[in-house]
Amino acid sequence: MIVSNITVPLVSLTDSAVAGHLASASQLAAVAIGSTIYQVPVLICAFLRMGTVGFTAQEFGRGDGSAIRRVLLQSLLVAVFLAFILLVLAYPLLPAALDLMHAGSELRPLASGYLQWRLLGLPAAAASYALTGWYLGAQDARITVRILIAANLLNIVLNISFVFGLGWGVQGIAAASVLAEWIGVGLGFAHLRHPLRRLAGTLDLTSLASFRHWRPLLAVHRDILARSLLLQGVFLALTVLGTRLGTDVVAANALLLNGLMLVAFALDGLANAVESLAGHAIGAHRPDGLRRVLVVAAGWSLLGALAFAVLFVLAGHAFIDIQTRMQSVRHVAYAFLPYLALLPLAAFPAYLLDGLFVAATRGRDMRNAMLVSAVVFALLAFMLHGLGNHGLWIAFLGFMLTRAAIMSAMARRGMVGRAIASTLS
Repeated sequence: MIVSNITVPLVSLTDSAVAGHLASASQLAAVAIGSTIYQVPVLICAFLRMGTVGFTAQEFGRGDGSAIRRVLLQSLLVAVFLAFILLVLAYPLLPAALDLMHAGSELRPLASGYLQWRLLGLPAAAASYALTGWYLGAQDARITVRILIAANLLNIVLNISFVFGLGWGVQGIAAASVLAEWIGVGLGFAHLRHPLRRLAGTLDLTSLASFRHWRPLLAVHRDILARSLLLQGVFLALTVLGTRLGTDVVAANALLLNGLMLVAFALDGLANAVESLAGHAIGAHRPDGLRRVLVVAAGWSLLGALAFAVLFVLAGHAFIDIQTRMQSVRHVAYAFLPYLALLPLAAFPAYLLDGLFVAATRGRDMRNAMLVSAVVFALLAFMLHGLGNHGLWIAFLGFMLTRAAIMSAMARRGMVGRAIASTLS
C-alpha cells in the first residue's frame, strides 16, 4: 500500500510537467484550475474506501461469503448513485466553479474543456474507491497494489502519448486520466473472481430490499464523509488564514505541507494494513491477532515518524530548495521547518488509529474526534493570531495532538474499546 500510494502524487506531477511543456502558461494554469475543481467530487467519494474496508474485513474474518458479496454490491451501488448525483450537480455548476477560481477569458475555455472530459472519469473513480476498500478488507492488498500502480503508470504513459504524440493539448491530459481510470476499474472487476472463490457463498438480492442490511453501511459512510469534510476544512482554513500573512507565507506553508503529504502517503500504507488485518481479527474473534497487528503497526509507524522527523531536520533546507528557487519563499519556509519536523511525531498516532476505527466500523467516533479537534484548531488559531504564522502552525500541531489524544482515549477506554471488546467476546 505504501508503494501504491507513492504512485498517486506522480500522476499530478506528470500532469503539471506535461502541461508545463505546452505552448503557453495558460495551458498549465488551466490544468491546475481544472484539477483543483475535479478533486472536490473525488474527495467526496473517498469515504467509500474507508467505509467499505471494515465491513468486508469483519465478514471475511467470520467466513461469511454471502455477506461479503452483499457488501461488495452495496458499496458499488452507493458509488454509482453518488457519482450520478455529483455529475448531475457538477456540469451545471462548472461556470460558478470557474468564476470562484477567477478563470479569465483565456483560461476559461481551456479549463472548461479539460473538466468536460475529466468528469467522465468520476464514476470510475468512485467505483475504484469501493473496489479498493473491498479488496483490502478481503485480504487482497496485492491486487489493489497492482491495479493502482498499473492505472497510475498507464495514466502517465497515455498523458505523454496523447499530448506530445497526438498533439491533443489540455484535452489530451484529461482524456489520458479518464481512460486510465476506466481501465483501472475494469482491472478491478476482472480480478474479482479470485477472492470470491476463496469463500463459498451466494448473493441474496432480496436482502438488499431490507433497510436493516443498508443501515450500518450507510451510517458509517455518512460519518466518515463528515469526518473527511472537517479534515479538508482545517487544511482549507490553514491556507485561507495564511493568505492574510502574505504571498510568501502562503507559498512557504504549501511547500511545508507537501512534506506532510509525503508522511501521510507513507504512514497511510500502514493504516491501510491495520484496516484490513484488524478488521479480520475482529470478525474472527481473535483478540491476540488484534493486539499483534496494533503492536507491530505502532512500532513501524513510530519508526517511520522518527525517520521523517530526522529527515526534515537534516535535509529540510534541501527539501525546500528542490521545490522552489524563490529566495523570499525559501527564507520563510526555513523559519518554520521545526514545525514540519514535529508534525510526523504528532500525526502518526492519529493515522494509525484511523485504521483501527475503520476496522471496527466506528465512523461516528471518527467524526466526533475530528469535530472536537477542528474546534480546538479554530480556538487556538483565534487565540494565537497575534503570533502570525507561528500561531497557525502551533494551532495545526494542537489539532493533530488533540485528534491523537481523543482517539487514543476512545480506543483504550471509550466506546471504540467497548465495541471491539464486545465483538471479540
